Amino acid sequence: MEIREVLFSAGRTGFFFDDQRAIRAGARADGAAYVGAPATPGFASVRQAGESVSVMLVLADGQVAVGDCAAVQYSGAGGRDPLFLAEAYLPVLRRVAAPFLEGRDASRFRPLADAVDRLVDPATGKRLHTAIRYGVTQALLDAAARSRGLLMCEVLAEEYGTAVLDRAVPLFGQTGDDRYNGVDKMILKGVDVLPHGLFNSLSKTGADGGALLEYVGWLKDRVEALRPDPAYAPTFHLDVYGTLGIIFRRNAVRIVDYLSLLAEQAAPFRLNLEGPVDTDDREGTMEALADLTERVDARGLPVRIVADEWCNTLEDVRDFAARRAGHILQIKTPDLGGIQNTAEAVLHCRAHGVGAYQGGTCNETDRSALACVHVAMATGPDQMLAKPGMGFDEGYMGVRNEMARILALRGRKGAPAWNR
Repeated sequence: MEIREVLFSAGRTGFFFDDQRAIRAGARADGAAYVGAPATPGFASVRQAGESVSVMLVLADGQVAVGDCAAVQYSGAGGRDPLFLAEAYLPVLRRVAAPFLEGRDASRFRPLADAVDRLVDPATGKRLHTAIRYGVTQALLDAAARSRGLLMCEVLAEEYGTAVLDRAVPLFGQTGDDRYNGVDKMILKGVDVLPHGLFNSLSKTGADGGALLEYVGWLKDRVEALRPDPAYAPTFHLDVYGTLGIIFRRNAVRIVDYLSLLAEQAAPFRLNLEGPVDTDDREGTMEALADLTERVDARGLPVRIVADEWCNTLEDVRDFAARRAGHILQIKTPDLGGIQNTAEAVLHCRAHGVGAYQGGTCNETDRSALACVHVAMATGPDQMLAKPGMGFDEGYMGVRNEMARILALRGRKGAPAWNR
């Protein structure tokens, strides 16, 4: 079906853009804001409102396919594209994306999405911002589904040779800074993986890691006290943003000793530890995580290292997987550009025996999150982030309910039961 017209609208995301460098350097939280000077180019303040752009493809039959351009909370850090501000990038969308798309046949997703991912802005000679490629390809996936009378996950399964899951993907809830009340809500709702915790500074982990150890002990006790079902056993997943490398001066032996203590505190629950070390460059971070993964395995610790920073693009995912720089790789959906790259990254991890965490960011939109649900249901990652936002309930509701709708629609008369 032909794309007759392309429209855009500026919008808000589910959270904020935060200057990670400034926060690591000690910017102080002041309510919902931060006090201090920004340290990353493009930021006017340490925290500023998240922005998005909706891409609307008007099809020949009058249907409108939609996708949202959005970028991660910590834009401009860890090798990522710069801050995505609607005012700066709407002209690029109108000048480059719209003329390319208008008049195209939208019935096939993958070839057109790959072409968008390769688009170059003649004004800069560079590929389009990852947020643009992310939003435009979501709209193309929606357009292909509408053109063919299929669900978006069915389009992906057909074009990538997979099968749509007949079960739900485990969901990972993130608390943000509300790491106590947020956990209570997650336990009561039976979330599969929790709580992320946002341990992005030494003030949260403790200068010696003691505060994090204490928190894991509290987390275990809280699950055992509140769980509505004695069989409920969530995986603990904590993101520490490279702080263990700072605390232990990148001494791998000391870090692994500390991971052993964390695992003891978490037992009998499984523990994922995201971003233990960040060397501020891709190769160094990859090597450090590969070393930690090997050491954890050699000691038989019940801990899984999760790679995040510097594992941004599809090429990065392939390289981290080849180096085994982590037991699990976060596939941070907006950072990969075209949403088809998320599908390929999950499938690559599965094919190479590496865990696939289909993540993203609290700074996405409801629209991008629902598109990601369809990618997950077509590719089968180990877990998916409940997004957007840091309030937990809203993002969890959105992605969980979309999975349930897919299962019901696929099941028709006998829909598969929701499976935790």
